[in-house]
Amino acid sequence: MLDSFKQSGLRWLWLALLTIVLDQLTKIWVMDAMTLYQSISIMPFFNLTYVHNYGAAFSFLSDAGGWQRWFFTAIAITVSALILYWLKQSKAEQVLLPVAFSLILGGALGNLYDRLVYGYVVDFLDFYVGNWHWPAFNLADSAICVGAGLLVIDAFRNNGVKADG
Repeated sequence: MLDSFKQSGLRWLWLALLTIVLDQLTKIWVMDAMTLYQSISIMPFFNLTYVHNYGAAFSFLSDAGGWQRWFFTAIAITVSALILYWLKQSKAEQVLLPVAFSLILGGALGNLYDRLVYGYVVDFLDFYVGNWHWPAFNLADSAICVGAGLLVIDAFRNNGVKADG
């Protein structure tokens, strides 16, 4: 069993765990140090702004009445199970693909924890240009985006086919 773990993408699960821990530590810090909707200017284009997101990315369905909490929870659990399967199927020589999967898994589980425990996701990273703000996000969201970007890079590098040695 341990040998199968080392010979698959599961060996990168530490990265998912690190992502979850860092995500939760930053969220706890924000919740303890700030009041809801408080905003602290850090740079001319970046604030720490504590908000609750009851929806998904870009606050999608945030005002849907509550059912979306369980809908996004089901999606996160399903995606996490698929990612674990794909990690297990990844070969030992692969790096980029299991790293991408692990970042996405860690981000999904970090936000899933928030949904289950608080009923919303804690967001606090607020980037803007002038008066135009991107929706606030968190480290879990960042890990998901970086992981998705790495998946795209891996797809272009490997063109969907493993090259012969």
